Amino acid sequence: MDRLDDFEHYDYMLYEPLADLGWEVEEVSWRKKQVDWNQFEAVIIRTPWDYQKDPEQFMRVLQVIDRSTARLENALELIEWNINKTYLQDLQNRGIRIVPTEWGAHKDQVSKDRLLAYFNHFETDEIVIKPTISAGADDTYRLTKEEAINKIDELKSVFKTRSFMVQPLMNYVLDEGEFSLIYFGEQYSHTLLKTPKQSDFRVQEEHGGILKTVEPEKQLLSTAEQVLSTLTPLPLYSRVDSVRDESGGFSLMELELIEPSLYFNMDDESPARFARFFDEWMKIHH
Repeated sequence: MDRLDDFEHYDYMLYEPLADLGWEVEEVSWRKKQVDWNQFEAVIIRTPWDYQKDPEQFMRVLQVIDRSTARLENALELIEWNINKTYLQDLQNRGIRIVPTEWGAHKDQVSKDRLLAYFNHFETDEIVIKPTISAGADDTYRLTKEEAINKIDELKSVFKTRSFMVQPLMNYVLDEGEFSLIYFGEQYSHTLLKTPKQSDFRVQEEHGGILKTVEPEKQLLSTAEQVLSTLTPLPLYSRVDSVRDESGGFSLMELELIEPSLYFNMDDESPARFARFFDEWMKIHH
């Protein structure tokens, strides 16, 4: 992104440990024209938090990088798969438990009857609807039946040309929070518990979410590792976001492989840990 003034970002914390290992870092906006990507050994996607506004152009830029001599991380094929949240269906088919989800193509159109049917389907008082290509909780709505009816014109407009997904509001997000497990390759780094502020459901810092570092339960770790074991190729970095479910286990909310905050500010050792891992990764893959 060109301007990150309204966002919390921490990748600058990597510059010193990477420099200590001989790596020089340059920030380049994905929107910058006439970049010679061949001058870089690696291009690491980090904070393009506006890509959802023009995903086709974003992917074209990544394809150009992929054709250069630079190593693109994460890999293009992972990004192509991960950019649309229908990847969750793939993971579900691979045996991963995800948050219950219904999918709608833009041709399906959002209607009052269709929305009200989701409440009955999920047997819930509140639903969440969002685009299948989105970031940072953009155009994400938490709705009661009454709100769904009152906002129907707005929802029709927002999703007129966009595929969408609908989920029941997971009460554990409100009561306990959402867990984010951060990995470098297969190496576990650290875990965040993100809790929404009072009267909200969004856990992002930009929306007032409260973050703390926690030690993950064994079942939470094994859930994340099960997700990563399904991926080919292995990503350089990943963030596995899960929430406790009614069974007492964990359901996958999202697998973030494109632009997740990796919260280097929340774990003092994580910047150096990433730098060491990246240095070894490049030796292996270059």
